[in-house]
Amino acid sequence: MPVLEVENLRKQYPKFLLDNISFSLDEGRIMGLIGRNGAGKTTTLKSIFNLVHPDGGEVRIFGLNMPADESEIKQRIGYAGGAVDYYKHKKLRDICAVTSAFYKNWDDSAYRKYLDAFSLDEDKTPLELSEGMRVKFSLTLALSHHAGLLILDEPTSGLDPVSRSELLDTFLFLKEKGVSILFSTHITTDIEKCADDITYIASGRLIASEPMTDFMRKNSDSGNGNSLEDIMVHYEKESLYEKLAD
Repeated sequence: MPVLEVENLRKQYPKFLLDNISFSLDEGRIMGLIGRNGAGKTTTLKSIFNLVHPDGGEVRIFGLNMPADESEIKQRIGYAGGAVDYYKHKKLRDICAVTSAFYKNWDDSAYRKYLDAFSLDEDKTPLELSEGMRVKFSLTLALSHHAGLLILDEPTSGLDPVSRSELLDTFLFLKEKGVSILFSTHITTDIEKCADDITYIASGRLIASEPMTDFMRKNSDSGNGNSLEDIMVHYEKESLYEKLAD
């Protein structure tokens, strides 16, 4: 049974439509969600997590329905939407104390492990941290209650190359432990380094959702490029030409 199933997800805004997005993610796999800025990646992730309310479609996580089983689901998943930008004047230890109270499976030893791995100082406030360090703290909170599914929006944004590499290694380590990861990014090399599957959204529409090797092979054979960046550029240029032709 897939860990995450998204069927015909739809969200209408005045000037944007997320149009019937469907994909699934199996246990112990990493899926990269790609698309240019404004394509609908964040809307998709927030809809899955019920941070925005979709107008149609179904989301099932661990076989449970979102939002009907939201409380149980959120005990078993972790979400990080970039850098921590709340409680800016509170120390990290105080933010942790508030966050940990929400999770039955909070593991303080795991929390301490990630603090040390990411070189985070609990006596600092988010305002005293760089963008990259605030991203690391957001991820630390998401990783510290033994979530079986991580949903991450631009987790490597703002990180230096070494920190990005360390984070991708962490993803691969968690994958070996059976954790499933769905993360969006515009840094295509990060996807190429660790993703098993890829879901590509352009202008609110699903272009593809399949194993990474299949996606790359088909596009390479079709002459669309040999790298993920080349393939994205090809699709986006085609979309632009279609709009200009209309």
